[in-house]
Amino acid sequence: MRILVTGGAGYIGSHTVKELEKQNYEVIIFDNLSTGRKELVKGKKLIIGDLKNLDEVREVFRKYKFDAVMHFASLIQVGESYKNPLKYYRENILNSLNLLQTMVEEGVNYFIFSSSAAVYGIPKFTPISEDHPLNPVNPYGETKFFIEKMLQNFDRAYGLKYVSLRYFNAAGADPDGELGELHEPETHLIPNILLFLLGKKERFEIYGNDFPTPDGTAIRDYIHVTDLARAHVLALKKLFKTKKSEVFNLGVKKGHSVLEVVKEVEKVTGKKVEYTIKPRREGDVPILIASEERARKELNWKPQYSDLKTIIQTAWNWHRKQVI
Repeated sequence: MRILVTGGAGYIGSHTVKELEKQNYEVIIFDNLSTGRKELVKGKKLIIGDLKNLDEVREVFRKYKFDAVMHFASLIQVGESYKNPLKYYRENILNSLNLLQTMVEEGVNYFIFSSSAAVYGIPKFTPISEDHPLNPVNPYGETKFFIEKMLQNFDRAYGLKYVSLRYFNAAGADPDGELGELHEPETHLIPNILLFLLGKKERFEIYGNDFPTPDGTAIRDYIHVTDLARAHVLALKKLFKTKKSEVFNLGVKKGHSVLEVVKEVEKVTGKKVEYTIKPRREGDVPILIASEERARKELNWKPQYSDLKTIIQTAWNWHRKQVI
């Protein structure tokens, strides 16, 4: 089967491409390389193009005749989404609409969507289940919410079947050492600590130590990127089999505070992490922890690498290799 992977030169997309090819899917990557990196493509079939150009999208679909689409192409920085919501609405929502329109035109009916726990907003309860009310509190989360609503209506009106995967905090790197995070700028916690230790960042800052948590820093549910990628392949197989649209959280139902992550980094690397405390960032919530029972049960998904030590060790291995 032939799968189109938009954003396949990015962090999560590239790991998912690797897992798809392990399962003998033929993969075509479509990426404008605005945030994706050629280094992560590793010789795969890459078409450089932009989803905002409807003619380019149509040309790719007509040439390759896809069986399904995995959609990772997205802007992801919460802080930037506050400063420039127009950019986020245009790039995330309108580009997704071009993709979905082309799928309908070309009769491609299976879609895996890279969504986010940001659709939930401030949790009313934890762990957060898929039935939790959706109330995003930042423009980035709103774009994911709007696209999920679009998918519901495309299913109803055109029979387009989808699985929406709501990620919690993707982290870590490919255990084989082939892939990892290469964001510019880097906004994620674990790589920022590691890049500071490697001398690639002048300082490491913690945003907020006054959250209502045991140590005052925000708590997040970290999931290894390879476990996340494998869930996409399982979701695709289930979608082909059941032809039923569904939503799944992807986390591991275990939270770690920022300071707990710092302490584990120190254990793994043997280095002391110096940091400064800055005010909370707009839109940051105190605790985000997933209920992942539905994914475990219905996808038969079993995370293998998502303990915090393994996440940090694989990321450390990757980042050290990048600076040698």
